Amino acid sequence: MTGSTVKGTPIQGVTLYSFTRAFHGREYDLEGLIRKVAADGYGPGLEVIGFSSFRGFPEIEDSFAGWFRDLVAEVGLVTTSLAVNADIGIHRDRLLTQDELIEYMTRQIKAAAKLGFPIARVQISIEPDSMEALAPIAEEHGVTLALEVHADQYASHPRILALRDRFEKVGSPFLGFTADWGATTVGFAPSLVEAYRRRGASEELLGKVVDLWNSYYEQGPPADQADHGQRFGSFIGLAAQNGRPDLGIDFAINGTGLFGPARVEDWLQIMPWIRHVHGKFFGIDEHGEEPSVPVRDLIRLLVENGYSGAISSEYEGWHWNHWQSPFEIIAGEQAVQRSAAADAGSRMITDAAEARAQLAGWLAPTSVVERAEGESKRRDETQGAIA
Repeated sequence: MTGSTVKGTPIQGVTLYSFTRAFHGREYDLEGLIRKVAADGYGPGLEVIGFSSFRGFPEIEDSFAGWFRDLVAEVGLVTTSLAVNADIGIHRDRLLTQDELIEYMTRQIKAAAKLGFPIARVQISIEPDSMEALAPIAEEHGVTLALEVHADQYASHPRILALRDRFEKVGSPFLGFTADWGATTVGFAPSLVEAYRRRGASEELLGKVVDLWNSYYEQGPPADQADHGQRFGSFIGLAAQNGRPDLGIDFAINGTGLFGPARVEDWLQIMPWIRHVHGKFFGIDEHGEEPSVPVRDLIRLLVENGYSGAISSEYEGWHWNHWQSPFEIIAGEQAVQRSAAADAGSRMITDAAEARAQLAGWLAPTSVVERAEGESKRRDETQGAIA
């Protein structure tokens, strides 16, 4: 693996998306989840999805923004990334024009800055021309745009390489990627197999689904969208041929859209542009490991290549696993991350003050992290002068 002379020290964190089942079930509201993340040590990094967490998003009232930032500061967390949407198909009859998309994204970038997030995670539907047009807007508001590389795509996918090349041409430190570990999995999640079993799928069918995915893993990621479409269809066909057509779309979406078969080293194609990481995972086994995501190899790759940004643990197993606590599972996965960082000769940052300072240095120098530190310093100086 390509290495850096200075080993990275990634920042531990979590996205509230991991707790969607608890949020939807009204076990916790937004404030309750944030407080639990802090109290149970899932931070210090905090990632939030704008549209699912903030009422009226991307319109944010000043009073709400103040309340949110005060809460995050009170509990000792550090805002890392705000997940925003590129809903180019928001209209039923047409796609957004370029001007409409830029306006739509600008509102969300402003919301990220207002809420204190230094990064806005954007989606793959944004093309290179749009990212270039958004660069000066991101710079104006001090928010880094980190486009998510998510299965079925991967770092060396032609579409991602085209974005990388445009980022290099534009030369803005406010353009980069969010690396989602779901692009580089090594197996079909056992917890999902168990979920299908509980839905009545036969052992024979489940074995065939796993074998089909394994065959695609051996082949590597799909070469293009046509190849992806063929794989998608094969899962549907397999379900129909085995008497469970009702599971076909489910098999296909998960088999191609959650469990990407690219290799860990593929991330080197965009490593210098990775600004944020989604530590996608699906469960922890009886040995305390993630059986379908090579967490230890991924952490080593990041550490050895000097990555010192945040990793948001992103537990996707909540979609189907209703029999285990997501909180215990996430704690287990973060323990693997910390152990892997130590094995790689480094460590995960778990102290909020250290994380805040490191993130400010990791991102563009005029990010909202640095601005927030400046505001805090000015407040302290003002209070000292008054005293």
